[in-house]
Amino acid sequence: MFGGGGFFGGGPFGGGFPGAEMGRSKSDNTRYYKILGVDRSASDADLKKAHRKLALKMHPDKGGDAEKFKEINEAYDTLRDPEKRKIYDEYGEDAVKEGMGGGGPGGPPGGMGDLFDILSGGRGGGGRQRERRGENVVHRLKVSLEEIYNGGTRKLSLARNVKCDACQGKGTKSGRQYTCETCHGSGVQVMMRPLGPGMMQQIQQPCARCNQTGYSTPAHDTCTDCSGKGLMPERKVFEVHIEQGHKYGAKVVLRGEAGMSELGVLPGDVIFVLEPKQHKTFKRVQNDIVMEKEITLHEALCGVSFNITHLDGRVLQVAEPPGKVIKPNSWKSIQDEGMPVHGRPYEKGNLYIHFKVVFPDELSQEQVGALRSILPGPKPSPPLNGSMDVDSEQVSLRDVDDWEEEVRARRQYAKTHSTEAYDSSDEEEGSRGQQVRCAQQ
Repeated sequence: MFGGGGFFGGGPFGGGFPGAEMGRSKSDNTRYYKILGVDRSASDADLKKAHRKLALKMHPDKGGDAEKFKEINEAYDTLRDPEKRKIYDEYGEDAVKEGMGGGGPGGPPGGMGDLFDILSGGRGGGGRQRERRGENVVHRLKVSLEEIYNGGTRKLSLARNVKCDACQGKGTKSGRQYTCETCHGSGVQVMMRPLGPGMMQQIQQPCARCNQTGYSTPAHDTCTDCSGKGLMPERKVFEVHIEQGHKYGAKVVLRGEAGMSELGVLPGDVIFVLEPKQHKTFKRVQNDIVMEKEITLHEALCGVSFNITHLDGRVLQVAEPPGKVIKPNSWKSIQDEGMPVHGRPYEKGNLYIHFKVVFPDELSQEQVGALRSILPGPKPSPPLNGSMDVDSEQVSLRDVDDWEEEVRARRQYAKTHSTEAYDSSDEEEGSRGQQVRCAQQ
């Protein structure tokens, strides 16, 4: 079937990979578990927890060993992928590395892509059919900026269907499965429809008796717990791990946790799509954080100090010394106080502060006099058109709350009244013309 020399000895696998030939021992399939310090039965949550702990400890920026840090990431990348983990557990480290190096989709036949395809239930080697899989279940998960900054775990309860424990998914008390007599186990009915004299058309439609399952259970042997469906509803609490710096729109996938839609079909995945909650102080822009700060004119001119409560609870003390003027709509930044970079939580963006200076509504004459004696005066106005003989008039300023809204209203007013003016003008013109014609007659 695979050519001579055993399962991996030549043939479509191109000579196999180290340690996989018949008669040779497979490569090490325990080292990655030892590196992360977990058992072979460790769950995805256990792997993530172990990786996060070791990565924080061994990160080069924190004085850790760079080579050890690389090994930790390599072990986690392999074990968190279900297909790679399956290959690693069965054939060892060399098999995984060989598979990652080539023989993937689009590559030459007989590489490790065939091996991945075979073990994951696809068509390859012996020509197996890929197993049917149910639809994925997608949920929108609202997350706060604090959760994205610090990382965390959310627990959610979801309903799904699982195999009935009483009948083990058979739908019968005896454990026997009965082939549907209507469709003979095919799940479809073949019908003949007349098209005309001597003409018939053969059509297929889902079997109504067995609902396309191919099995039909008699009443006396039907499982009473699941009513013969083989499936039972349950609610399960899922833990959704939100990693530091996760992007909005990122997907957290729980593989095979969607439950069973029908017997013989593998369960799909539960996919959580992260969506942001609005924060009262901060706004995220990529890996940076932006905030607005209102200050008085006194603070803008004479120095300002204030505190910022960060997303992890730390209080940042901000101060600008007296004499350093903060101009309206100016920006300041605090380095490395932005969002953590996903996958590299020790790297962070910046925190940007947009200053809005609030001016007083009015000043007393004493305040005006004091400011005039302190602040530099305005430049003298140039002569009008170069001559002092030009007529001039003094105008006053009017407060405008919303310039755009006022212009919009004035345009609408002008449009309405210009139409009325044209209409009244036409009416007057028509009446005058009628009077002229009457006078001529």
